[in-house]
Amino acid sequence: MRARLDPKFSKFILRVGNGTEDELPGNMISIPSNITLPYVDEQNSLEKLITAVYPNLNKYTAEIDAMSSRAILTTKNEFVDEVNSLLIHRFPGEVVRYYSFDEILNENTSLVNLEFLNSLSLSGFPPHDLMLKKDCPVILLRNINPSEGLCNGTRLICRRF
Repeated sequence: MRARLDPKFSKFILRVGNGTEDELPGNMISIPSNITLPYVDEQNSLEKLITAVYPNLNKYTAEIDAMSSRAILTTKNEFVDEVNSLLIHRFPGEVVRYYSFDEILNENTSLVNLEFLNSLSLSGFPPHDLMLKKDCPVILLRNINPSEGLCNGTRLICRRF
């Protein structure tokens, strides 16, 4: 979204992607300070990032389009789960939890316990403990019904459970 609305940012991203951005020693690039947040420590920096990307979560329901067009990208699934957990607790309303259902058919032949399976964070799968709130945004992880527009990456809003 930002690439469409911010021509300077768009040109910077294109230069990086095309490999034409000026390089520093060590095969590095300089990222402009206006698109970064200073690192303090893990917890404070994450809180600052969330506040910068989602400044008014209390006013979210009045500005659904503005808020659902924002995203925080992470490098690993475990970081996604951490950011999602922090964000869902900031949204107004009561948390509704959905748990995956796993069952070991033969306990004697199983080498893996359920706690371990439930702790895995796999690409394309929701977490074992899925926390949602009314009016929170979600992104589909699978193509459910492409002819109706329900494709991987589609952004939706939880209206009822």
